[in-house]
Amino acid sequence: MSIRRYAHLTLIVLGLLTAVSGYFVAQLRFNYNFNDFYPAGDPDLDYYQGYTKRFGNDNDYLLLGVEAPAGKTVFDPAFLAQVDSLTRLARRQANVLTVTSPTSLANTVVEGLGVFSLPYLHPETYAADPARRAADSLLIYQTPGLVGNVFSSDARAVALVFQLTPDLKKPPSDSLFAALRGGLARLNIPEERVHFAGRIVAQSVFVDRLKWELVVFMSLSVLLVTGLLWLTFRTWWGVVLPLIVVLGTISWGLGIMSAFGVTIDLMTALLPLMLFVVGMSDTIHIISRYVSELGYGASKKDALRVTIKESGFGSGLSALTTSLGFFTLMTSTIRPIHNFGLFTGIAVILAFILSFTLLPAMLVLLGKPQLREPRRQGHSWDGVLGRLFRIVLVRRRLVFTVSGLVLAVSIGLATRVHINSMLLDDLSKSDPVRMDFAFFDRKFAGVRPFELELKPAGGRDIYDLAVLRQTEQIEGYLATTYGLRFAASPVTLVKSVRKALNGGGLAEYRLPADTLEMRGLRGKLRQFRKKPEFSALALADGTAGRLTGRMADVGSIRADALNDDLRRYLRTSIDSTVLTTRLTGSSNLIDKNNENLTLNMIQGMAIDVAMVMLIVLALFKSFRMTLVVLIPNLLPIIIVAGVMGLAGVNMKVSTSIIFTIAFGIAVDDTIHFISKLRLILDKEPDIFKAVRRTYLLAGKAVITTSLILVGGFSTLLFSKFDGTFYVGLLIGLTLLFGVVAELTLLPLLILYFYKRPKTVAAVQADSPIKATQLP
Repeated sequence: MSIRRYAHLTLIVLGLLTAVSGYFVAQLRFNYNFNDFYPAGDPDLDYYQGYTKRFGNDNDYLLLGVEAPAGKTVFDPAFLAQVDSLTRLARRQANVLTVTSPTSLANTVVEGLGVFSLPYLHPETYAADPARRAADSLLIYQTPGLVGNVFSSDARAVALVFQLTPDLKKPPSDSLFAALRGGLARLNIPEERVHFAGRIVAQSVFVDRLKWELVVFMSLSVLLVTGLLWLTFRTWWGVVLPLIVVLGTISWGLGIMSAFGVTIDLMTALLPLMLFVVGMSDTIHIISRYVSELGYGASKKDALRVTIKESGFGSGLSALTTSLGFFTLMTSTIRPIHNFGLFTGIAVILAFILSFTLLPAMLVLLGKPQLREPRRQGHSWDGVLGRLFRIVLVRRRLVFTVSGLVLAVSIGLATRVHINSMLLDDLSKSDPVRMDFAFFDRKFAGVRPFELELKPAGGRDIYDLAVLRQTEQIEGYLATTYGLRFAASPVTLVKSVRKALNGGGLAEYRLPADTLEMRGLRGKLRQFRKKPEFSALALADGTAGRLTGRMADVGSIRADALNDDLRRYLRTSIDSTVLTTRLTGSSNLIDKNNENLTLNMIQGMAIDVAMVMLIVLALFKSFRMTLVVLIPNLLPIIIVAGVMGLAGVNMKVSTSIIFTIAFGIAVDDTIHFISKLRLILDKEPDIFKAVRRTYLLAGKAVITTSLILVGGFSTLLFSKFDGTFYVGLLIGLTLLFGVVAELTLLPLLILYFYKRPKTVAAVQADSPIKATQLP
């Protein structure tokens, strides 16, 4: 069978496989599931899942904050009428279970056999009776649990708290938002006075932005890469063929991801862009080598044969190291990072396969291309790279000195990098959504959930007076020392029932004075135990309870310190023979991710470094060469860590992937360089000539691929997600520093440490410095 028939057959098979992958790509869905960011396999996650079965999720709520008109307070009758209309609208929505609103709050009083609910607000009387308005406001601001929960401390805003259907997905969430926004518009409440917060807010915004940014990033990348390819090759096929290969890779990668039921989330949304810029590397190396052979006078068949033989070896090794860089992310306990590493790593291997099947097949059928400027004595790049090589040799002391100084400064700055995260860390501080969340931190109890499970000991139940007093003691610590601004527990239930039974006076909102009084309350408590507000805080059989609350989002560093102090307080100040406790909740799990970030990053980097060392040892049988290869690739990583420390960029879930990905990608060019050097050394025993020849052959591809990679990642700078922005910025900087190290440090280190030149003639002929000056 002729080579052209093989090419046709290859295109048919690959076309069919691409059609199948396209079918699966069409079924891809976007998703932002907050629960996916919990540390998989962690004992605390298992405990929390059992906790949610007993008490429900701690993030199935929606906060709607409404500010009073300028110059008014929340006790303005017209404003309260709007809030009441909004409350009634919310109660009619399908996925709203309960609504806590200023206009629906009531002081419950039990008299005889009757139960009366006395509203806290009487807006219809305020115009005629200002004294009633003052009395209502005084009562509200003296009643525990109202200010910070539904009333702001400055009386300028109110909050409606909606308890929602558990794990509400995006479509019903969007319907709820549409209904609420429609009601706000009909009530003529301006958007600037309205604030939303809660899990479904982040879910809705993140998914919508992911869709938009995916389109923007791919469009910008295609335009940028197309321009760079044209400037590099100046032929239509030098632009179109790489684009076909890379777009095919993206289709295959997304198709496999969809076939395994994985959705596009905050991390996997980066997969198409990663594949676009990373997958371009092999095609550029192939076309550059192909054009070089043609330029040196080789026939089309010979040019393809040499290209596949020489580029295939280096590209195979680089595909291995790059895919391993992504596969190491599978060590993460965070599911989105695990999936991103797995499927991007698979797709990198697919990119290699397509580059050496689809691209050669198209080149075979294309016919021998006509070069724009036939050259008899090399290429225009040769002169530029030759001069650069000589400059590096002449200025080698300067190169080593600057590298050492930069390394020392970067290490010092890198020590300033901290592991810290917040609930909406991936949104910039000026983002409207994050500002809405910050509004609730300023005006109300906050948006960060707090959960503490309470388990009576010594045969007691949750309504035992000794247990309640210990719980009340914990509440006091949380309010005064920990920073919890709103709390509810079985103590809240007992105090509320006691208050209702004693005329509803504020002075009666307290625990019973003795066990005899508590025994009288138990009968009433049993009557209410199946009500939602009771079952949310205590199990029906009294074997366990829940202390829940909200606080400001203080960040994981501060939260870890607070939790350590809390655990110490619980150990030393709470009688474990009466009550045992366990800290849990979604916020606690998100904070736990930070404990694993450093370990996962070190594991990933260690695996990457070990694989590169094995490859170099296999090629050169030299331990010194492993250092020669690692130094130019680890140096950019350390420099970027220093940049993070200098700029105050924290390590968090989204930025923890930067170093392993950047190292896996940056080492590609080094692998291509040394693999080409190894092939040339088989024919050229003089190390100096071999390095120079490799420099001239690999330099163009190294510079071109690095520019495309940096340009592709720079499109992420347009992201509204801080994490995505920093991924683009820091990986781009790593690759930029990497190509500089590749073209300066790497050849010098090879000449110094691999072995001494056997002859000096080549040095005298090709370098302006004396042979004795070389190592």
